[in-house]
Amino acid sequence: MTTRTSHAARGWQHTHVFDEGNPLAERATLWAAALTALMMVVEIAGGWAFNSMALLADGWHMSSHTVALGLSVAAYVAARRFADDHRFAFGTWKIEILGGYTSAILLAMVAASMLYQSIERLLAPTAIHYDQAIMIAIVGLLVNLACAWLLRGGHHHGHHHHDHDAHGHHDLNLRSAYVHVVADAATSVLAIVALFGGKLWGASWLDPVMGIVGAVLVAAWSWRLLRDSGRVLLDAEMNAPVVAEILEVIEASPVPATLCDLHVWRVGKGKYACIVSLATHGDVGPDYFKQQLRIHEELVHISVEVNHLDADGDVKPASAPQSAASGAHRPV
Repeated sequence: MTTRTSHAARGWQHTHVFDEGNPLAERATLWAAALTALMMVVEIAGGWAFNSMALLADGWHMSSHTVALGLSVAAYVAARRFADDHRFAFGTWKIEILGGYTSAILLAMVAASMLYQSIERLLAPTAIHYDQAIMIAIVGLLVNLACAWLLRGGHHHGHHHHDHDAHGHHDLNLRSAYVHVVADAATSVLAIVALFGGKLWGASWLDPVMGIVGAVLVAAWSWRLLRDSGRVLLDAEMNAPVVAEILEVIEASPVPATLCDLHVWRVGKGKYACIVSLATHGDVGPDYFKQQLRIHEELVHISVEVNHLDADGDVKPASAPQSAASGAHRPV
């Protein structure tokens, strides 16, 4: 009996690896991190060798992006390495989201540093070596564009699945890395414009002003990334389109049912888990409603509880709440 029971139970078990990962993005981020780190070392070494504060400053600025990109790579590696670890009840995908959130904090710190230095230079102008600074900015821009190109390729990987929630497919860890290099590229463009303005027309004030504009731009990108990754980490996504789809299924059910409780949270890119509690006068079990919810492929882990009501609307004493769960690999 025990053997038969165990064998039957295996039919209802399923994997908790709800996200297939993004190997292309992991590889691209690793290359971008290596390229950024190399540029950082070259700039810092050149700054010391040629006694150039501009070169040193840009090198240390690039170090923050190197750390952020390295953090993104580490998140991918950790999520993949612990994918089969049973301690993670709903998989390791949120390690990537945590990496993106932490990277967004670093981005906010970069924006604050840019703002402080720009205001400081605006109040106390210093001599600018335009030719050298322009060269540095152009080289930095080329490196950032190369990194952005690498990360852009991984950004579209895995987006071929249909999903009503377009944002659900976003790789927030990759997006954080992408935002870092794009932010650096944008500040390089602003710096080039300001430096040419100062060199050609003597408008030295353009350099710190463009720095302030860049800081505001980076801060806005950081805030959006913090907001989106924070929502996932806190399971604050009950306004996602999939929630409305679940409600529609329940309302359209041939067997009328009243929704008692609903919990929906993301467990992968464009993939969700849900717990649904229902009350019904109908003589049906959880599997009946689960079968209807399965039309939405983004629901990869479904748990349903059914409370049977008598004619007076009270829960039948002889019919305790029934529940059943369904995951990515459902029993046939």
